[in-house]
Amino acid sequence: MTITDKAILVTGANRGIGRALVEEALSRGAKRVYAGTRQPFTHSDPRVRPLNLDVTDAAQIQRAVDAVESLDILINNAGVAVYDDLSDPSALERHLAVNLFGTYAVIRGFLPLLTRSGGAVVNNLSLNAVAALPILPAYSISKAAAFSLTQSLRAIASPRGVRVHAVLTGPVNTDMNRGLDIPKATPESVAQRIFDGVDNGEEEIFPDPVSSTLVDQWYGGPTKGLEHQFAELLAAAAPAASETPANSGGNTETSNHSTIGGAPITTPPQRI
Repeated sequence: MTITDKAILVTGANRGIGRALVEEALSRGAKRVYAGTRQPFTHSDPRVRPLNLDVTDAAQIQRAVDAVESLDILINNAGVAVYDDLSDPSALERHLAVNLFGTYAVIRGFLPLLTRSGGAVVNNLSLNAVAALPILPAYSISKAAAFSLTQSLRAIASPRGVRVHAVLTGPVNTDMNRGLDIPKATPESVAQRIFDGVDNGEEEIFPDPVSSTLVDQWYGGPTKGLEHQFAELLAAAAPAASETPANSGGNTETSNHSTIGGAPITTPPQRI
């Protein structure tokens, strides 16, 4: 999927990687770039459409959905990272509210548009989704959960024509890493690599020198293989579920129906 003439939405677009993603999308010829931010945002390029978007606010998400006519790529970049030691439950709750449930809510809102366009979801996660960084445990937990969300969504949405990418980012020169004296990639180089990964159809994108050292191990490793095996189980179960007869009086089986983005998902019946 090339970026030229596409409509892109970036959450957390006002600084760091988010701002770099906006600029990179414009440089690659995007037709429209929706910039989702919690604070007022302006841009000199008329292709940029600011959206007031706090990913934890359901009303703001709905207004953003209503304001977007069409969408090809949704980039979930908004996030929070606060140093903690797991002694305060509110720290974990805050990270999960933004990094997991906020990401889920935005995807759920925009998935119908992406299904219509045959588009893509790009979740900017972290290497800490794979291995926790003990000085950021709540952040690491939330990113691990968001990675599981990404893998689950991939299995569910890919058959409908929506590609789902996980960006496993290493150290980047942003406010989050300001106090760490370690080599860091620039936000601009990370944004370039993210769009390259989307262009190339990479399910996991390793956008910096640190994360890129894991590419060969990742795609040839057991975790990726297990993900594909589980996705095949879902694909095999779906036809069987659709053929299950409707419940009749006295039947102790019930079919579970849920939706994401308004699209029905049917799971096999569960015994109760």
